[in-house]
Amino acid sequence: VEPTVVLQQLSSTFFDTALLMVVKERSANASYPDLSRGDSQQKAMSDFYMVYNLIVKLVPILPALLLARLGDRGWRRAPIVVSLSGYLVARVGLLLLLLFRLPLEVMFGLVVVFELGGGYCAFWSGVMTLTSIGTAAEERSKVIMGVELLYGMAGLVGSLVSGHLYPLLSSSLGSGTLLVAASILLHVLSLLQAAVLLKVRASAVTARAPRILDLFDVVKKSPTEVPEEGSRLLPPTSHDAPARSNKVNVLLLLLAAMFYDAAVSGAVDILGVFVVKEPLSWSAAQVGYGNAAGCMIFLTSFLGLLLFRRCMNDVALILLGMISFATGIFFMTFVTTTTTFYLVRSLNLFALIPMPTIRSLLSKQVPSSSCGEFCALTLALKFAGLAYIPAFTQLYQRTLDWFPGLVFMLSSVLTVVGMIPVSLASPSRPAGGEGAMSDWQKG
Repeated sequence: VEPTVVLQQLSSTFFDTALLMVVKERSANASYPDLSRGDSQQKAMSDFYMVYNLIVKLVPILPALLLARLGDRGWRRAPIVVSLSGYLVARVGLLLLLLFRLPLEVMFGLVVVFELGGGYCAFWSGVMTLTSIGTAAEERSKVIMGVELLYGMAGLVGSLVSGHLYPLLSSSLGSGTLLVAASILLHVLSLLQAAVLLKVRASAVTARAPRILDLFDVVKKSPTEVPEEGSRLLPPTSHDAPARSNKVNVLLLLLAAMFYDAAVSGAVDILGVFVVKEPLSWSAAQVGYGNAAGCMIFLTSFLGLLLFRRCMNDVALILLGMISFATGIFFMTFVTTTTTFYLVRSLNLFALIPMPTIRSLLSKQVPSSSCGEFCALTLALKFAGLAYIPAFTQLYQRTLDWFPGLVFMLSSVLTVVGMIPVSLASPSRPAGGEGAMSDWQKG
């Protein structure tokens, strides 16, 4: 499954860079009353990404569940192949938009189509399942970690290259055409590899009851969901789950998850728009470097978890990640140069640790009989995007002319607020235990 993951991630980094630059160029002539030309461009870009991110967050929920059920019935490659097919629609659509100068709003329809294929959560759940069932139990953890590291490295390399490909052949084909074409080529190779060459061990199909706890990605593009040894897309209930749920801990952890998800997603969604405006005014190459910095955070969070998991309990790990993000995003408020951007971004070394660790703790608080209730609460995290995505966008637009970084300060405050319920929650184990990494690998 490794070639599929690497090719898909390279394709995605090319697509993300191309889409941001296309949106920037198409928004250059936007005009709104009482706004300067630069602020009008920022408003048009942030409006586009507000709608785009809402679609990406909400549309794939039901399709991903259906694909997971289908995978559990023996069609192991279905979540991967169907989701990759959906992604291909978006990439081809962006190329047609560039070649025929179609309206930017066409992307909204295309993103609905590709997210109906299950989106990222269906793809990654399928990848982790095939990784587990294709590996001996004693080697499974190492293989899963290897896949995740390959994912991060592919994102890093793809981001570094994408910005340099964007302007190539712009005089004859138009800016971004070559980059999107390369994204399509890589994606077709990934799809063909998954559909034709990817092999599944039929003997790995089991009859244990499924659970939908770990299907949903709360943090965008954070590949940390790992199925249990039963290798279901919808993993079974953890053996560590109590007979009765600890309702206080569940409530505290869910509050923390909602605050942190809102803080991270809200800030990151705005960050791409923020860096292309003055005073940073990033080019395509610099956008690629910035995306590469985000991929480095995945790698440093992963390595940090490996380093600290034996000397810190789960609550301490969550707080470490939250402090890392809150500090970095607070200083992002005052960034005015590219150098200070990277210095501030380096403070986010462990920002991806909290969400998977919170979900690991939640899995230990809820017994199997409460899975339906827990699923409803997990879905609530998705639907919370209906509130915070427009809220962050509106705040950014209203403060463009006097304090555009205020949205990042709000994100830092929400993270600090989210630390309060985490601090009150009971840790799941004493320091020195297996920790969250083992929970990622067991589901």
